[in-house]
Amino acid sequence: MTLDPSEKKQIIMLFVDTLMNPTLQEAIKNKKAPAFQFFIDNGYNIPNVVSPFPTMSVNVDSTLLTGVYSDQHKVPGLVWFNKKENRIINYGGHVRELKKLGLKQSMEDIFYNLNHNHLSKKLKTIHEILMDQDIQTASINTLLYRGNQSVQITFPFLMSLITGMRRKIFAYAPNVFSYGAMTKMNPSKRHSYFWQKYGFNDKFTANELKYLIEQDMLPALTIAYFPDLDQRIHKKGRMDIKGIEKVDRQLQSILNTYPSWEEALSNNIWIILGDNGQAWIDNDRNLALIDLRKLLHTYQIPKLKDGVSSSDQVILCANERMCFIYTLDSKTIPQKELAKILQRDDRIDVIAWEKENSIIVTSGIQDGQLIFRPEGDFIDEYGQSWFIEGELEILDLSINKNKVSYGSYPDALARLYSTFFSHEGDYLVVSAKPGHEFIAEGSPTHVGGASHGGLHEQDSLIPMIVTGTDTKPKNLRILDLKDWILSLI
Repeated sequence: MTLDPSEKKQIIMLFVDTLMNPTLQEAIKNKKAPAFQFFIDNGYNIPNVVSPFPTMSVNVDSTLLTGVYSDQHKVPGLVWFNKKENRIINYGGHVRELKKLGLKQSMEDIFYNLNHNHLSKKLKTIHEILMDQDIQTASINTLLYRGNQSVQITFPFLMSLITGMRRKIFAYAPNVFSYGAMTKMNPSKRHSYFWQKYGFNDKFTANELKYLIEQDMLPALTIAYFPDLDQRIHKKGRMDIKGIEKVDRQLQSILNTYPSWEEALSNNIWIILGDNGQAWIDNDRNLALIDLRKLLHTYQIPKLKDGVSSSDQVILCANERMCFIYTLDSKTIPQKELAKILQRDDRIDVIAWEKENSIIVTSGIQDGQLIFRPEGDFIDEYGQSWFIEGELEILDLSINKNKVSYGSYPDALARLYSTFFSHEGDYLVVSAKPGHEFIAEGSPTHVGGASHGGLHEQDSLIPMIVTGTDTKPKNLRILDLKDWILSLI
């Protein structure tokens, strides 16, 4: 039976950066998360949804909105080298990186190019698909938001002054759009200041969502982004439940907007999920940080402020626990040569490069190599077929007859393969063992805390809590959520 449109439930998706199931369960056990507990008790919790790789928010959000991996949506990670423009793109690492790359250019990449130039125009986002059907959607504080409606984004005077960004830009967004202090809906709330991240914080997100609820303005789909937990986990470590407690207070305030918490469930489907996990980082700085500049010191590596010149040989784009390592002349510096150097470091568990449509994988931990490519005799748990040859232990694969099972690296073959077709260039992809992260010039560090970006399950598994429907996506991956959400609408 098809529901009358007036009977269909509105979908409210709360995207909580770095929500992880072990931390969430610990908070619930200590009675620090009553709102999370309420949603779980009235729905279901999937503890192990797989995030895309690299496990960085811009890549994850792109996959959520488009339903494809980076080989198709073309947002490779937080930091990557644009071969066409001969420059490094950084969507918001450490401020010292952004300064050296040029604040104005970095701000344009973050606030405009990410959505309108780098995210593939060959694909429609979930907002664009629904808006084409005259179905309204909302985006609150999300990094990726592209829709069909022309909107004006106004930057605060101080931000414009410091960065050189023009005060106003035009973008394409959903019908209902909130983007920090730049474009907000709730007129009663004061402007957010720079020390409040210009509105890119949990309280601002919750206030904007509450305004939609109070004004009866919720569209068919609302995606709201809660960023604060990520920074807390970075500093305090994987099991810091204080961050969960703070998010929960915002969820309580949203539920309290309704006459009762039960009423909040009556006409809505609630989906609460993380975007990536974080792996623990060692307390010993010398052990925790893998300095790629030292490992590859015999090669000419460009300084960020100087840009890329013809004399440079290798470019480093560190995404915390993952890194793209580009060779500017693969004939004089074969990727295999770099891989041999990287193999000497037993903190690097995955070292991969592409050759003739196959991916070659070695490791600083395991001997030998693994070669794989799509369309072979082996079928994984997601129905994907693969040719596989070599040492299975490198990616912790198990094969029983022709069935492939994944261990510590969920959906490893598709996630790793997609990164090599996400953008142009000759490059290696490396991922660090838990306890460690990569650094290049100006990279953020998280010694004694936690970090993400890597292929490992600690970076990759996130929970998803659902109320209002018993249905589930085809597979337990963020990759599969778009089609499932569209089926609910």
